[in-house]
Amino acid sequence: MGANVRDWFVHQVAAGARGNADLVVYFLLRANALVRPAGTIGLIGTNTIAQGDSREIGLDRIVAEGFTITRSVQSAAWPSTSANLEYAAVWGTRGPVADAADLVADGAIVPRISTLLEPAGQVDGAPARLIENESIAFGGCYVLGMGFVLESDEAHTWTAEDDRNREVLSPYLNGEDLNSRHDSSASRWVIDFNNRCETCAARYQRPFERVHQLVKPERMRNMRAVRRDRWWQFAENAPGLRKAIVGLDEVLVIALVSKSVMPVRVPTGQVFSHKLGVFATDSFADQAILSSSLHQMWAIKYGSTMRADVNYSPSDVFMTFPRPEPTDQLAEAGRVLDVERREVMLRRGLGLTKLYNLVNDPGVADGDDADVARLRRIHVELDEAVMAAYDWSEVPLEHGFHTYRQMTRWTVSPAARVEILDRLLAENLRRAAAQLPKVAKKAAARQRKPVVHEGQESLL
Repeated sequence: MGANVRDWFVHQVAAGARGNADLVVYFLLRANALVRPAGTIGLIGTNTIAQGDSREIGLDRIVAEGFTITRSVQSAAWPSTSANLEYAAVWGTRGPVADAADLVADGAIVPRISTLLEPAGQVDGAPARLIENESIAFGGCYVLGMGFVLESDEAHTWTAEDDRNREVLSPYLNGEDLNSRHDSSASRWVIDFNNRCETCAARYQRPFERVHQLVKPERMRNMRAVRRDRWWQFAENAPGLRKAIVGLDEVLVIALVSKSVMPVRVPTGQVFSHKLGVFATDSFADQAILSSSLHQMWAIKYGSTMRADVNYSPSDVFMTFPRPEPTDQLAEAGRVLDVERREVMLRRGLGLTKLYNLVNDPGVADGDDADVARLRRIHVELDEAVMAAYDWSEVPLEHGFHTYRQMTRWTVSPAARVEILDRLLAENLRRAAAQLPKVAKKAAARQRKPVVHEGQESLL
């Protein structure tokens, strides 16, 4: 029905709350508004109802207004072969709930159910974005036009014909290459005119002709004027990312949709796809932190899912993650993981996804595969280093094969997970409260009014 009905949902049903919420959220808000004070609601919807913007606009809001979730199914396969999808279900009431009543999350009786539709911890609240994490995590370039992309053989031919073409040709790394190739290298190249003007871009004859022929016709149909007018440039050029990685030989990169939720160290000097999250750091301590079970659990909890994969959102996950201070132990743990994992991948020709499928497979015993056993041990030592950096070493981690959000992984125990996520949220809220004066100062600077000289008349 078009954008008009979407705007009606936002303004009339959600009272102006904006965000990228699924339509099912507005049915939840409407049902909550219609039910009588002691009434109950039961709703089946997409599993995104408990994730990201959809959760914030829907469940977070009605729970803050007094709604109690009494039963939930966080995510389950639709019970029919006619549809390959995951659904969620939520029951609740605006009225009082007896202390003796059983609250049930995914079939288990629990003390409380959170808006994530899972057992609630002891710490309440939604994580806030932290100033300390600004200008580190970026999305890659949105090319928008396959005419920009070419095979590596063709790129080498062009550079052999005219060495100047090297200035606008780069390897093009995407999420599939990062996670499937044994060296996490780019399989294709891309024409990158960056912010060059049309006249400057035209000086590179073969690349410009290719883009003019294959990209321009597509861009001329684009609804956004800037993408039509600057058709020889990427739709999103990622200038912040380009600036942040100047001077770095390596960065950490993560596929935004993956099973492993694992960053990889890769060289700069290539174009990163918009399907990648790029961390402007070459620190081995940061690599340890971002490769830990703590960061992985935070990503699963506060990101979203696409079937069995985790959808990593830098703004919702990294920006809110309260990182510990780097230590020598963390740096060594990150270095060991990077060096030994890379050696296994190259020797066995395994990509990151296939390697971690083995690591997370309960059917592969330590005695069956020495490489897998060693990698599991490395992750135990890495998690212990991260916990020590927080000064939380007293928490028993009890690594093993545990299931969380329908994903079985080699990770910490459920009890450790609940305790760690509680502590991370408490630390986030503590840091968020401490940064409030800085946030207010930045907001005031943005709202500073322009100077108007005395005696100056208004234009209209």
